[in-house]
Amino acid sequence: MYIKVQRHLNYLYFRYGILKNRRNFSSHKPAIILGIESSCDDTGCGIVDSNGNILGEALHSQHSLHLKHGGIIPSIAQNMHRQHITEVCENALRSANLKLRDIDAIAATIKPGLPLSLEIGKRFGKYLAVRGNKPFIPIHHMQAHALTVRITEKVDFPYLVLLISGGHCMLVVVQNVNQFIMLGTTLHNAPGEVLDKVARRLKLKNIPEFNNMNGGQAIETAACKATNVDQFFFGDSMGSRTDCQFSFSGLLGACTRHIKQQEEKYNITADMIIPDVYNLCAGFQLAIAKHLCHKTQRAIEFLDHINLIPLHKRTLVISGGVACNNFIARALNILCSELNYKFVRTTPKLCTDNGVMIAWNGVEKWIYGIDIIRNKDEIENVRIENKASIGEDWIERIKVKGLKCKRIQIEKKLFVDSIIANDAVTISSNCIR
Repeated sequence: MYIKVQRHLNYLYFRYGILKNRRNFSSHKPAIILGIESSCDDTGCGIVDSNGNILGEALHSQHSLHLKHGGIIPSIAQNMHRQHITEVCENALRSANLKLRDIDAIAATIKPGLPLSLEIGKRFGKYLAVRGNKPFIPIHHMQAHALTVRITEKVDFPYLVLLISGGHCMLVVVQNVNQFIMLGTTLHNAPGEVLDKVARRLKLKNIPEFNNMNGGQAIETAACKATNVDQFFFGDSMGSRTDCQFSFSGLLGACTRHIKQQEEKYNITADMIIPDVYNLCAGFQLAIAKHLCHKTQRAIEFLDHINLIPLHKRTLVISGGVACNNFIARALNILCSELNYKFVRTTPKLCTDNGVMIAWNGVEKWIYGIDIIRNKDEIENVRIENKASIGEDWIERIKVKGLKCKRIQIEKKLFVDSIIANDAVTISSNCIR
């Protein structure tokens, strides 16, 4: 009872603060926030106003450079950020037809991420804030991903978000702009990471069609060409656990074994490609989708069990780079339909790292009066954090609850309409237009 009362009081306090801040803000022109993103290998700058209008943006991608190295090299990423961050921010201002004097505050990612990369964005953001006499708003990268959907969609608090990318996989309840509850995260390897590793191991870049694609794109496109999704067996990852924790290392290991067996069977050497590469991509992608759906189903049933999200607000949002995968998105959409949840997919352009999401998080904090640093000495004291929790940890609480879920068999619905004339099975909804 005490917890429920306290939660209600916190909500009223937060709600009153929002309304008070909005009343004060409504009599002025919309605020304009410039956001800087440099947590990994993309240098991004976005400019968004408090009405949710994207005024300008620019991005410098390091994808092609790191593709040659087989992965992100932190020192190279830092050097690229250093070389391009001024140009990127100038281009964003130019695209918005604005000057620094027109900006009301500077927001920059300070956690979590690659330390060498974070340092460049933080330092440049602080420089702009101090030089332009602007407030500085520190941003949590994953919280920004979780809130980005609200730029383009009407999604009210609270809602459930699945963040899936190359560095993260987590289920989070977004209670409001600065209150988050972690339900589950990845123990070993993130989905985007294993997709990239498998794509490299399969040498997909040696196939001209996939040469300029990232690992996830290459595997999804290759899976569209499959004729037998069941050729390769993948076990049920962490199926016996009653929590919402993810692990993709077992699936990665199984896929690596399948590749080795194929290479030995067909005497594959050097740059040669295994003959059943498309079927292997399809089976691997399906295994990832099933694992994501299984853990998301448990999170939804847990939230329903404790009545945390009202019936009229039952929404699952997906965001992060892997949310761009149409096959995985379709699988999660099917899951939501079965569980009477609304499914909302963050616009693909805003799923990957970008400056707009940082600016938008800055806007929401500005409106609600949260984390706005005005004192120059306090701005100078802002530090980066390579690791940072997204919010309150409920992982053990879910495990203790021990809910048993009757798993929804999404694959039946995924492939029900996918039989083509020659009885071959296609593997992704975006292949059937």
